[in-house]
Amino acid sequence: MRLLCVSDIHGHADALAAVLATAERRGYTQLLVAGDLCFPGPKPLETWRRLTQAKAVCVQGVSDRALATLDIEKVRPRSEHERARLDRLAQTRTELGELILARLARLAPTYRLPLEDGGELVLVHGSPADPLEPISHDMTDEEVLSLLGDDPADVVICGGSHVPFDRMVGGVRIINVGSVGEAPCSMRGEVDRVRVGGRPASELVRSGPVSFGAGHADATFIELRAGELWVEQVVVPLGRAA
Repeated sequence: MRLLCVSDIHGHADALAAVLATAERRGYTQLLVAGDLCFPGPKPLETWRRLTQAKAVCVQGVSDRALATLDIEKVRPRSEHERARLDRLAQTRTELGELILARLARLAPTYRLPLEDGGELVLVHGSPADPLEPISHDMTDEEVLSLLGDDPADVVICGGSHVPFDRMVGGVRIINVGSVGEAPCSMRGEVDRVRVGGRPASELVRSGPVSFGAGHADATFIELRAGELWVEQVVVPLGRAA
C-alpha cells in the first residue's frame, strides 16, 4: 500500500488538482485527507467533487465542523475581517448545498488504518488527544506528548498547523503533512527551515527552481518497504492562479 496524505485544502481545488496530478504520475493506492477541505477558498464544490472522485478517506477539520454546525446568527464579528469570513462561510454553504454539508457533519474526527507490519496509523486533523488542536513543528516533546493521548497508534498523520514535519516522540512517529491550499508563502530561505530527512524542503522540488512566493502545496507519500515505514514529503509548485 502506497498512501498519499494531504491536509488543509481549504477549497483550493486547483492546488489539489496539481497535487493529484503529481501523485498520479508517481503512483499511489489510497488518498488520506486530514481535514479542512472546502473553506474558505474559491472552489469548495469542485474540491469536494475531486475528493469524491478520488475516493479519498477524509476526517473532519476545524473549518469542516464550522461549515456544518456553526450558527452564524449567534456570531458577532469583532472586525471587518471576521465579518468577511462569516460572509464567505455563508457563501460556501450555499455553493455546497445541504447534502454535502450533512456529509461534512458526519465526517469522523479520526480514522485508523492497520499497517502490514502489525502496527496502526491514525489520521486526524489536529492530534489524537484533541482532533481540533494541532501539533506544530515548534512544540517541545513534552507539549507533543500531552497531545498524543492514551492510544495514539504507532503513526500519526495530521495537519492543522500548515507546516510539514516528521518526528518521533515517545515511540510514536508523527507526520504533519502541511497544507495543500494554505501552505505559507515564503522565500526559499524560510522554506529551508523545514527539514525532510535532514534535507531542506526546497531540495525536494523535482521540477526545477521554484519561487515559493508564487505558492506551493504540500503532500506526503507513505509506504511500508520490507517492514520499514518509508516517508517522502514533497513540495508541489503552483501557479499564481492556484
